[in-house]
Amino acid sequence: MPPSPPAVPAVPKNPVTGQGCPAVEGVAGEGFPGAVSSAGGAAPTASRTNAGWLVLAGMLLVALNLRAAVTSLGALLDEVRVGLALSGTMAGFVTTLPTIAFAGLGAATPWLVRRFSPARLLVLAMLALTVGQVLRVVTGSAAVFLVTSALALAGIAVANILLPMLVKQHFPHRTGLVTGAYTMALTVGTTVAAAAAVPVAHAFGSWRAGLGVWAAMAAVAVLPWLPAALRGRTAARRNGTAARSRVRPGRTRLGWAMAVYFGAQSLSGYAIMGWLAQLFRDSGFRPQDAGLLLAGVTALGVPIALLMPTLAGRMGSLRPLIFALTTASSLAYLGLAFAPRGGAVLWVVLLAFGQGAFPLILATIGLRARTADGTVALSAFAQSTGYVIAALGPLLVGILYDATGGWLAPIGFLLAALAVQTGAGMLIARPRYIEDER
Repeated sequence: MPPSPPAVPAVPKNPVTGQGCPAVEGVAGEGFPGAVSSAGGAAPTASRTNAGWLVLAGMLLVALNLRAAVTSLGALLDEVRVGLALSGTMAGFVTTLPTIAFAGLGAATPWLVRRFSPARLLVLAMLALTVGQVLRVVTGSAAVFLVTSALALAGIAVANILLPMLVKQHFPHRTGLVTGAYTMALTVGTTVAAAAAVPVAHAFGSWRAGLGVWAAMAAVAVLPWLPAALRGRTAARRNGTAARSRVRPGRTRLGWAMAVYFGAQSLSGYAIMGWLAQLFRDSGFRPQDAGLLLAGVTALGVPIALLMPTLAGRMGSLRPLIFALTTASSLAYLGLAFAPRGGAVLWVVLLAFGQGAFPLILATIGLRARTADGTVALSAFAQSTGYVIAALGPLLVGILYDATGGWLAPIGFLLAALAVQTGAGMLIARPRYIEDER
């Protein structure tokens, strides 16, 4: 088993709390409460413990919001199409919008990190998500719906990049466990939104309620970060200058392999979130049942989200995991193509396991970097480039579905993407670090 990546060296100020780094780094080094600092007594240890738990709690609340705005739309896509008079191609663009936003804003996040504290960025991100979700459900214009959805998704894009960096900074010896915890929170938020969107819409008599209710959850995620954001100065002022990262993932084979793997798995993930409920509706399921089947994919993904990063951190090579995920996804796609109604539950189970590629690649971002600087650079490149690739998924699925009126062509496209994903997975399977790549 390969050695764990070395801890990140301490820096003068903690970017989340605005205080000296030992307040959190002491906890991060040990992972959880109970850690004993060699430099302090009971009171400093308690302070470190509380600070560490505050960072972790804030991360989990943010993670709960990272897909709810997307899966709630997927569950209500048919109602939104009718309400806003969207064509099939336009609906495909709506389901592609998350990947476009994640790619564009994700690429800019390292620049923002060099100038603002993560706490301030997360407050702004969650406020954008809150406001965007509110505004998009009070309009009758398709164009305004797209713009306000983009605002909400911009907040998610920034948070996507920040969370792996925060794990590396504050929990360097528990990368797999903490990544699993926040990925599990993300999966729970995804599941709840997918399962509850249709019932909430029916209870209030409008799809607008089924989409808008998640703004409240985003507003709550602002609270843990607000005190530090209000009292903290920007990173540029603290450090005097905004130093540029020396890590260039775009110039490395590892960086591109990570981006392609992330992109291919996200392509299938967003296509599933955007269109799986519609596939089940077309197969004869009621809207409520189709939404529950979509929720089943994410619900079953909760334990997988916790387990996969832990396994990845303990294995010398990721090849067995990558092959297992590919096999499960392949069987699920074939089942959905030829027996979507009769074997629906089995295909949902297999699809949930196959979607374990998402927590796997998030954990691998931390495992393939030695430092927080390397982690944010690799995270930004892999996610922003990957989401450009992923943007093709929901859009092409929508176009193929519109053109053929069935699901064989869209599923064939997803199988081709899975083959590309597996090839990239072989390149990232063995342990190495982005800082060592040239």
